Amino acid sequence: MPLAVRETAAAELMDDPDCDPLALDRTYGHFALVNRLVAGWRSVYTTRIRPLAQVVPGTLTVLDLGSGGGDVSRALAAWARSDGLDLEVTAIDPDPRAFRYASSRPGSEGVHFECASSGDLVADGRRFDVVVSNHVLHHLDPAALAEVLGDSERLATRLVVHNDIRRSALAYAAYWAATVGTFRGSFIHPDGLLSIRRSYRAPELAAATPAAWTVTRHRPWRLLLSFAPPGPPRA
Repeated sequence: MPLAVRETAAAELMDDPDCDPLALDRTYGHFALVNRLVAGWRSVYTTRIRPLAQVVPGTLTVLDLGSGGGDVSRALAAWARSDGLDLEVTAIDPDPRAFRYASSRPGSEGVHFECASSGDLVADGRRFDVVVSNHVLHHLDPAALAEVLGDSERLATRLVVHNDIRRSALAYAAYWAATVGTFRGSFIHPDGLLSIRRSYRAPELAAATPAAWTVTRHRPWRLLLSFAPPGPPRA
């Protein structure tokens, strides 16, 4: 499959409301391993989130948008606990299937799951120190992307970091080789390949987002889309 042009039409299997629920749950479960290996969240935590938690008085509040199976939210909370830091994660996903799976898993200390969208939280007037997401941007059409970024600006008082895949032929080949014949009974292999085809390259993402946002290349094959609210943190 050519990767020079971003795929925008095809939908991932797990996004089908009528997909196999057992395969979907297996996919959520496998995300923990896949994200641990390739998503680079440990580095994002140590360089961007932990420094804030070390200086913010009291509890640092984090919102995880489109949290899926909840593994990133749990990892952030666990890393903070191991560092002796007070961090509270609110993990939201508008898909009730994701909420059901994530909220039923053990080991969620410091994490609160909600079935909600970013717009729901904006409407409720809620605020968080940090807003993050993992593998959300490439799912969004231009209107939805603009909405999520606008909501993120309203919800965050200190920092936004949206972490997504950087499209490349090498990433595609490596992912194909690493997942073919594995993760059986889930959508990890086909959906992951499609996710790479749907993902942005750095200039594309910069062109698709407002000037106040910053695109940074991050290893391995990642893009970080960041926003820092101007002025002092909002109450």
